[in-house]
Amino acid sequence: MAEKAVNKEKKGRIPMPEQDPKVRARNFLEVPTGYTPKMAQEEASRCLQCKKPACVQGCPVGVDIPGFIDLLSQGDLTGAIRNLWSKNALPAVCGRVCPQESQCEGQCILGKKGEAVAIGNLERFCADYERENGTGELPPKAAPTGKKVAVVGSGPSGLTVAGDLIVKGHDVTIFEAFHKPGGVLVYGIPEFRLPKAIVAQEVNFLERLGVKVVCNAVVGKTVSLDELFEEGFDAIYIGVGAGLPRFMNIPGENLVGILSANEYLTRANLMKAYKYPEVDTPIPLGKNVTVLGAGNVAMDAARTAMRLGAESVKIVYRRSREEMPARGAEIHHAEEEGIELFLLTNPTKYIGNDNGRLIGMECLKMELGEPDASGRRRPVAIKGSEFEIETDLCIVAVGSGANPLLTAETPKIQLNKWGNIHADEKNGKTTMKGVWAGGDIVTGAATVILAMGAGRQAADSMHEYLTLGW
Repeated sequence: MAEKAVNKEKKGRIPMPEQDPKVRARNFLEVPTGYTPKMAQEEASRCLQCKKPACVQGCPVGVDIPGFIDLLSQGDLTGAIRNLWSKNALPAVCGRVCPQESQCEGQCILGKKGEAVAIGNLERFCADYERENGTGELPPKAAPTGKKVAVVGSGPSGLTVAGDLIVKGHDVTIFEAFHKPGGVLVYGIPEFRLPKAIVAQEVNFLERLGVKVVCNAVVGKTVSLDELFEEGFDAIYIGVGAGLPRFMNIPGENLVGILSANEYLTRANLMKAYKYPEVDTPIPLGKNVTVLGAGNVAMDAARTAMRLGAESVKIVYRRSREEMPARGAEIHHAEEEGIELFLLTNPTKYIGNDNGRLIGMECLKMELGEPDASGRRRPVAIKGSEFEIETDLCIVAVGSGANPLLTAETPKIQLNKWGNIHADEKNGKTTMKGVWAGGDIVTGAATVILAMGAGRQAADSMHEYLTLGW
């Protein structure tokens, strides 16, 4: 076994083919083009099949990673996707947008001295192969329980709850405020990173299982939680996300040409402004675009601006590269596409012309001091280091707050000081009987897979409640 492990470790990781940076920087087609079956099997063969797989411990939804990879390596693609579905209702999504490098792949034994198995790429391959070549056969469902569940919000946590509970025999209805389901997967993540057709297919999979999806339904405004209970629902899950824009409150913020990443990406993605003139959704276009922030949302906004024709795109971040919260792959792709990083830089005011339009931004150079509450070193301004950046469009991506539309109308649900729902960390129970919550509305803005993990825990608790009582 030791000799086998050595041989496997010597085999290098199979890179996934990608569009050329100069070409993709001006189109919205997906950047990585995917493995071929031969490439996927070759990469799967690198897995050591550890007896105590640390990769599984690193996965928030507990995917049987060695199991699905072993089936894939043997050529059993149907078995591989069924293994994935048993723990993850959205494998095509997770394979594309999860931070595998800090979760499953970050725990891979091969990664300690070499390159980790490309778990995310293999997950994506299995889901894509099934979508393009599979039989469409559905996993088995338990007998109907007669219990009805309402899921508020169709983002990753809501879709996970719906998928888990429908196969357990419960009747599930998703209520979505927007005109299309998918939550942040469709309004936040750009086409070049997660094609909308992929999200639609994952939602369609749940619908074929029996999940009902009701769009244009703003729960908390058009209908209350109490009214849902009166309509016959036995339990409710809240997964409305953290879509409240946050700004920096610096002088000049009301100038024309400054907007939140939430609005910018929603217009570009869900409302398909990137398809102009085929779709005529208006979106601000800039020649010299600046993005404030350095998370995945900032990278998405910057890369979208480049694709919409900007001549230059700058990311302004007050800390150093090591503190950037975005995935390494996203930062790498952004730089390949010509996006500039202005690090250790903090904006202090916006500069406008006589017509009230943005023409520039004043910034200060920063240096890192002692760590703050987040564990990252606190940025400290360098006196006298002011300088200006020419910019005609600024996209603010410095975080977002809890969606208040439902919580403001539901006093029975306890909130924390940030406006997030107070829910049990282990099971998602809220202070309102029969109501659970999870994802960004509980934790604040986080990752897709963490929201799915919260949904999985809540679904298990809801199933227990529906079958055994509170």
